[in-house]
Amino acid sequence: MADNKGVITATARRKLCMAHAGDKPLPVITRMAWGNGGIDGEGQPIITTGEETSLYGELLSKDVETHVYVNDGQTTCRYTATLEAGELTGEEISEMGLFDAEGDLVAYRTFLRKGKDADIPQIYDMDEIF
Repeated sequence: MADNKGVITATARRKLCMAHAGDKPLPVITRMAWGNGGIDGEGQPIITTGEETSLYGELLSKDVETHVYVNDGQTTCRYTATLEAGELTGEEISEMGLFDAEGDLVAYRTFLRKGKDADIPQIYDMDEIF
């Protein structure tokens, strides 16, 4: 299996470029979404390209609960959201994404399927790395 840590999307890179040029403010990351479309027919995570504009099989989107900078240089920001007990019961989650306040997918990741039990919350972290 190829290394697949996820990507900042082309949409996000365009927005960063425009913000750095002073032509448009950069919208904040506000939502995390989970889906079941991140694997191929053999159950392996699909390779991300950066051209994704949505999850392949989005199941749920929620507000990001918190964010922290995970290094002293403040070049990685970790966003956290929770699938509560009772949410997505029985689903096998294999993709996640971060969305900005304009509703655009700005970071995307695929991974091996994670089953969701009815009575157990799952906390998800997603890093945006610069």
